Amino acid sequence: MAATLDMSVARLAVFALTACVVIAIPGPSVLFVVSRALAHGRRVAILSVLGNTAGEYVQVIAVALGLGTIAERSVTAYAAIKIVGGLYLIYLGVRTWRGRASLHDPAASGPAGTAGPSVVRSFRQGFVVGVTNPKTMVFLAAILPQFATAPPPGVPGQILVLGAVFSLIAILSDSAWAILADRLRLWFARSPRHLDTLGGASGAAITAIGIGVLASGRHA
Repeated sequence: MAATLDMSVARLAVFALTACVVIAIPGPSVLFVVSRALAHGRRVAILSVLGNTAGEYVQVIAVALGLGTIAERSVTAYAAIKIVGGLYLIYLGVRTWRGRASLHDPAASGPAGTAGPSVVRSFRQGFVVGVTNPKTMVFLAAILPQFATAPPPGVPGQILVLGAVFSLIAILSDSAWAILADRLRLWFARSPRHLDTLGGASGAAITAIGIGVLASGRHA
């Protein structure tokens, strides 16, 4: 246990700074959360953030157990994760686009007039997107072990701690994006036609993210 926590503050700070830089650059996760906020509002977006982060932490656990390296180096494993993640994003994008007309229907609205999936479904959808994000898996498998300083028995524990730091930063950053996007949505919500257009654009954006994941290479 002591070896797990025996990590210098300076090294942890360097890792946190690295994580901040990587997370701050808008990628598939950020675009997904923004699109969710624009289509369904803050509640669904924040739940998507929490689910997405939980899914990514499953990848952290995989890295700690040594499974992340397999996914990083195996063409077949990487391709499988990429295909599942890309197709699921396309599925969510099409559903969002097809359901755009219900965004301004009071009967279909949730809390505060926000239409969208239930709490459990919102979290679950974010979780699936997070756990099947191939780029995050490659990044975590490549970076986390480099910052682990404990002797081999303590490396998995340190990776879990570093992953928790990464997840906390991701929640704060992605939630900020969600709140900003929700503010924009409230402006569009003044007009049902604009909200309908926004929902369609959000669905198209999520679909495009999925296509991008499918088309991307390992190092793209």
